[in-house]
Amino acid sequence: MLDIMNEKRKDIFSKCLEFNEARHVQSLGLYPYFRTIEATLGNQVVCGGRRKIMIGSNNYLGLAQDERVIEAAQAAIRKYGSGCTGSRFLNGNIRLHEQLEEELADFLQREAVLLFSTGFFANEGALATLLEEGDFILCDRENHASIIDGCRMSRAKTVPFAHNSAEALRRRLGRLPEASGKLLIVDGVFSMSGDISNLPELHKVAKEFGARLYVDEAHSLGVLGPNGEGTAGHFNMTNEVDLVMGTFSKSLGSMGGFVAGPRYVIEYLKHKARCFIFTASLAPAVVGGVLKSLQLMREEPERKDRLWKNTHKMHEGFKRIGFNIGTTQTPIVPLLVGSEMKAFLFSQKLFDAGVFTTPAVYPAVRYGHSIVRTSYMATHTDEELDYVLETCERVGKELEIFSDAAYTGDIKRSKNVGYDFSVPNEEGPETLRAASGEPARSGSVLCPPISGEHYQNI
Repeated sequence: MLDIMNEKRKDIFSKCLEFNEARHVQSLGLYPYFRTIEATLGNQVVCGGRRKIMIGSNNYLGLAQDERVIEAAQAAIRKYGSGCTGSRFLNGNIRLHEQLEEELADFLQREAVLLFSTGFFANEGALATLLEEGDFILCDRENHASIIDGCRMSRAKTVPFAHNSAEALRRRLGRLPEASGKLLIVDGVFSMSGDISNLPELHKVAKEFGARLYVDEAHSLGVLGPNGEGTAGHFNMTNEVDLVMGTFSKSLGSMGGFVAGPRYVIEYLKHKARCFIFTASLAPAVVGGVLKSLQLMREEPERKDRLWKNTHKMHEGFKRIGFNIGTTQTPIVPLLVGSEMKAFLFSQKLFDAGVFTTPAVYPAVRYGHSIVRTSYMATHTDEELDYVLETCERVGKELEIFSDAAYTGDIKRSKNVGYDFSVPNEEGPETLRAASGEPARSGSVLCPPISGEHYQNI
């Protein structure tokens, strides 16, 4: 009798035993994730004792390897130790934290800034804390996974709208109660597709309906704007954006995140955001390094100039070869490959030839429209970039990528085409995608992706 009862009980680990998508790819020798990096040498990394040109990093300004940043991080360790061993709310608040917040506020022309231990926490903390039951979050359907999870953590209702569409936003806002609290949240630069938010038009609609505006500048800080301030600076809209979120894990070459805005809002977050209050503060080495990176970014604008020179070179080069790079306007350059199998093969062949990058496959992107996401740095040399272009062209032709159904438009959903990764059953990202009225497209991160920094829940 006991055995029968046990058979009826759910084992929460059963899904772990049944999970085999990764093993399928590993068995073919094509698994492109969790590759071990043994050393980083400028724009190259060492894997298995061999150098690879890194074009999968978000180190846009090349500051992660700058000796001056490394020295500043070491100096912070010597002064404060390896960690703060507590939250800033209690015993972990050091002068470096406050100094970085002051420097960022000055740089972004904001009244105040609050640091978070990760960029993910910054979005989660701000959204979960500021939004209440009865409020609405207007969420671009290609927003980053940290935004999606922040929306889910809040008590507000999330209303997705078609990517970058002011018309879709207007329709959504027009159906909401006039007196309700509303927040429009968008990525400044979308992390998979590389396109820039249609901020001016979206802001006009948001203002008409009384919605506050929150911009995630993770991939635009250091990349856009006269001095690298991000998308708000790029469009000369600093005063129109209510809250700015950013990370230190891209252009500033480290880790952590922040939210910037009116002082009274930051004070509220400082005393109410659970993932700020109940987590250890950023380590001294991190903050010391980020402070130096921010200083160098402001003092050396030529870094951004070189980044854009390299970006234009790669846009033009890939288009000349015949790759579809979508709507990208930035150093993030997705290469349309097509079938899931070809994406894994393409990535592996690039890796074997000395180029490090990773694919994104369904359900991170539309079925049959797998991509290899590439991104570029100010410090990449012409020689390195020429080699990347030559290698991608050779491998692309070898795999007949340009005759794939993704290029010819003849895609038929079939279990026999590439790898059909199952969509998570749980409510949340998939619900948002379905509610937007559009299928997934290259760049969508509403369904938990499985590539690069977004790797989770295949």
